[in-house]
Amino acid sequence: MSGLDLTYLIELGWLVLQVFIVIIPLLIGVAYLTLAERRVIGFMQLRKGPNVVGPFGLLQPFADALKLLSKETILPAGADKVTFVIAPMLTFVLALVAWAVIPFGESLVIADINVGILYLFAVSSLGVYGIIMAGWASNSKYAFLGALRSAAQMVSYEVSMGLVIITVLLCVGSLNLSDIIEAQRTVWFALPLFPMFIVFFISTLAETNRAPFDLPEGESELVAGYFVEYSSMSFALFFLGEYANMILMSAMTTILFLGGWLPPFDIYPLNIIPGPIWFILKICFVLFVFLWMRATTPRYRYDQLMRLGWKVFLPFSLIWVVLTAGFLISFDMLPATAGLN
Repeated sequence: MSGLDLTYLIELGWLVLQVFIVIIPLLIGVAYLTLAERRVIGFMQLRKGPNVVGPFGLLQPFADALKLLSKETILPAGADKVTFVIAPMLTFVLALVAWAVIPFGESLVIADINVGILYLFAVSSLGVYGIIMAGWASNSKYAFLGALRSAAQMVSYEVSMGLVIITVLLCVGSLNLSDIIEAQRTVWFALPLFPMFIVFFISTLAETNRAPFDLPEGESELVAGYFVEYSSMSFALFFLGEYANMILMSAMTTILFLGGWLPPFDIYPLNIIPGPIWFILKICFVLFVFLWMRATTPRYRYDQLMRLGWKVFLPFSLIWVVLTAGFLISFDMLPATAGLN
């Protein structure tokens, strides 16, 4: 074996190790996010939530996984079986591959590419294909209606999310996620761009089909939405994909508006806490707000959901992009890398 081949194998092995270092804690985090959701909502509704399996109920996610694994996988007779099986796998894989560009700390990233935010936006946009495939392949009216609802909802709110990201990029002048975080050393973008921060967070709720925008899973009219025909591990993949997307959207919110791995103030003892710890704590805070919203807000009607996306968020975020660009040009504050000053 030549030296070049050995170097390639070492680099490939290191890359695979990095992937496992990211994916395994992520999957454990997804499992315990399901437990955290049930416990948090239980406390908010003055009940205990799951607390029987293991000490303080900490083994409940593993009991749920064992239950799903032991169930039979049912393929509907009229379903397109290949597409039916691929759809949950696609949704789950897309929720994982986006983490390749997420920086957990300074130089702690698998792929530090210059178009990281574009990659993230592209991967999150592809998630709609798994949902459409699941709704169509199930050969069920309820699943198909749920898929159409979900696709329309995700496409609608991706527009406002894109405009919010453009606003941030105007302030930074770079598509690199690490550069976006470094640009927030003086002040987090959540303060000067607070309206965009709120729009982005609400859009992430709609993008992940979470309450109060969980219309695709409307039990009263659509039974369970696009995955009504799924069972066993195929259902579990959709379930895991949804919670992995919640963590991903929380990470995007942290990177774009909450300073990523940076501490809130550059003072002792805050600045001695490692960057990845700050990053994880901020993600946990945003996830708590996700759960808080589910526990306290009623579900929107579908016409209200669409009106909010197209008649409120779209024009508001577009106007804010124009105002931000005008402000930066007027005060000669455009970043040099933007190529516009």
